[in-house]
Amino acid sequence: MSEVRLRFAPSPTGYVHIGSLRTALYDYLFANQKGGKYILRIEDTDRSRYVEGAVENMVQSLLWAGVKHDEGVFIEDGKLIQKGEYGPYIQSERLDIYKKYIDELIQKGKAYYCFCSKERLDKVREEQKEQGVTPMYDKYCRNSDKTEAESRIKAGEEYTIRLRVPENKDITFEDLVKGNITINTDEIDDQVLIKTDGFPTYHFAVVVDDYLMKITHVVRGDEWLVSTPKQIILYQAFGWKIPEFIHLPTVLNKDKKKLSKRQGDVAVSDFQKKGYLPEALCNYLALVGWSPEDNQEILTMDEMVKQFSFNRVSKTGGVFDLDKLNWVNGQHIRKSDLDRITKLAIPYLIDKNYITKEDVNKRYDWIKAIIASVQEKISYISEITDKIDIFFKNEIVPENDEAGEMLKKEQVPDLLQALKNEILQIDEVDDEFVNNIFKVLKNKTGIKGKNLFMPTRIVLTGQLHGPDMGNIIKVLGKQNILKRIEYVERNLIK
Repeated sequence: MSEVRLRFAPSPTGYVHIGSLRTALYDYLFANQKGGKYILRIEDTDRSRYVEGAVENMVQSLLWAGVKHDEGVFIEDGKLIQKGEYGPYIQSERLDIYKKYIDELIQKGKAYYCFCSKERLDKVREEQKEQGVTPMYDKYCRNSDKTEAESRIKAGEEYTIRLRVPENKDITFEDLVKGNITINTDEIDDQVLIKTDGFPTYHFAVVVDDYLMKITHVVRGDEWLVSTPKQIILYQAFGWKIPEFIHLPTVLNKDKKKLSKRQGDVAVSDFQKKGYLPEALCNYLALVGWSPEDNQEILTMDEMVKQFSFNRVSKTGGVFDLDKLNWVNGQHIRKSDLDRITKLAIPYLIDKNYITKEDVNKRYDWIKAIIASVQEKISYISEITDKIDIFFKNEIVPENDEAGEMLKKEQVPDLLQALKNEILQIDEVDDEFVNNIFKVLKNKTGIKGKNLFMPTRIVLTGQLHGPDMGNIIKVLGKQNILKRIEYVERNLIK
C-alpha cells in the first residue's frame, strides 16, 4: 500500500478560521495515525483576494496549535521557505506546471478556448434566471475551431480555457463521511480551468497539485462537495487515480448557522491572544464533529492520533460552543504545570499594570503564588486579570449583603484583633505561619469552622468564596493584611 499523504491547502486571504484549523487537525491526526505525511500547501491563484502577511500568519497559527506539517511552507529565521520533494508548495510558483497540463487537455480535446466576454456571460445568466433555469455556461465556444481560436489568441484577444464536461454521464464517488454520491454531468458546468490572467482556477490547480504531490486523501469542508464531480472529470480526463474524498460538516454557531466573525472570535489568533492553550483548542475542535469510541472528552494530541477515525465524523454540522471550549480549556489549565501557566500569565499582568517587568525576576515566586491561587478558577489565561484584583487593593468591599452581614457578627472584632496580634509578631508571612494561623486563631478565640474561615476571607478579599486562603495570606504579606484589617475595623464593623 502506498504512503498515506494528506494536505491542508488554505488560500492566503486572511486569518486561519477555527473551522480551517479543524480541517488541518483532522489531516494531521489521520496522517500521523497511519504513519503518513501531512503537507501544507498555499493556494494563492486568486490574486484579487491575496492578503499580505497571510501566509506567515497561517504558518504561525498552525505551528502554535501544534498541528505541525512534514512538507510544504515553513518559516525559518523570519523567512518563508519550502521543504519537500514535491514543491513548489505555493501555487503561484507552479504556473509552468499548470501550462504543461492544460496544453495536454487542449491536445486531447478535453478542454477548449472560450472568448466570451463578461458582459455576454452576465446576459446569458440573467436570461437563464428569467426562464427559471439554473445559470450555467451555454457552451457557446465549445465547438469552436481550434486553429481559429489559436489565431485569435495570437491577435491578442482575451480568453479563458474551459473543461469539456461529458454529456449525460453519472459521476459516482464514495465519500468517507457523506457516503455514496452520484451527480449527472448535465448538472455540471463547463467550468473555467485557466482565467484571463493566465492563472489556474482552484478546480484545475488542486487536481494537478494533488496528483503530483501524491495526495491519497482529500479532506475539506462540505461546501466543496458539489465541486468534487468536476474534479473527478479532470482526473478521468488525465487518466489519473482518484484519491479518497472526505467532506467535513460545517462548524456552526449556537443558532445552527455557519460560524462567522459577526458572532465573535473565529480566528485561531483570537483564541491565542486570549490565552487559550493550543492543546485545549485542538482537543475541543476535534470534538466538534467527531467523538472517540469511549466518548472521552479531555484528550492529548497523542490520544487523539491513536483514536481518530473518519468513520466517527458526523454527517451533520458540529456546533461550536464557547462555554464548552472554556470548560475544556479550564481542564487543561488545571492539569498544566504551574510554571507554564505563570509564564503565560505574566504578559497579561504586565499589560494591566499589576506587575512590572522588574517584578518578574525579583518576585517570581510571589507572582507564581498569585497564579496558583486562581489556576483552578480560570477558563483561559487572560481571565486571570479579572480574578486577582483582590490582591492589589486594600479597600475591602463585601461582594454582597451576606458578606456584609458576616462582618457584623459579634465575634468578628475579637477574631480581627487576634489575627492582627499574630501578624505583628512575625517579620514576614512564611509557610509555617500560613500552615498554623487558623489553628492558632481557633485556640486563642474559641471561634471555629465557618465562623472562623468566612469572616477572615471576607476581611482579606471581600468575598465569601474564592482562592485558597493559604495562598491569599502568602501573596498579601504582612503589611497588606494589616492594612485590610485596619480598613475593615475603621469602615465596615459597626
